[in-house]
Amino acid sequence: MRIIIINGPNLNLLGKREPEIYGHQTFEEVLASMQLNFPTVSLHYFQSNHEGEIIDKIHEVGFSYQGIVLNAGAYTHTSIAIADAIAAVEVPVVEVHISNVFERESYRRHSFLSAKCAGMITGLGMKGYELAIRFLIE
Repeated sequence: MRIIIINGPNLNLLGKREPEIYGHQTFEEVLASMQLNFPTVSLHYFQSNHEGEIIDKIHEVGFSYQGIVLNAGAYTHTSIAIADAIAAVEVPVVEVHISNVFERESYRRHSFLSAKCAGMITGLGMKGYELAIRFLIE
C-alpha cells in the first residue's frame, strides 16, 4: 500500500515555526516515527510552498496511490484549485491540521477542501497524521 503525505506552505518550518502552536518536532522526525509504526505501508512525503506543485503532486499520485494525507496549510482556506484537484482524482484524501483551526483566527475556520475529502482531522497535533494513515489503511 502506498500513501503520500503532502504538506503545504510553511510546513517545512515545523520544529522552528511557532512551536507553541505546531510543536518542536520537525516533520522529518515525525515521518521517521510513522515509517517505523507502519512498516507494511510505503509512506511517501512531499512538501511545497507553491500551490501549483501541490496540485501537480495530487494529479501525479491520485490514480496510483491508495491514499493522500493532505495538510494544505493556508491554501486550505483559499484554494479552490486544490479542492478541484482532490475532486478530480480517485484516491481518498484526508485533510489534516496540526492546530485546532476552529480555535484560531476566523478566516481559518473555512476549508475549501473539506467537502472534497474523505474526512478531516484537526487539533490533534502530529498525531493527526498517524490517525489519517490508520483511516486509509482500514
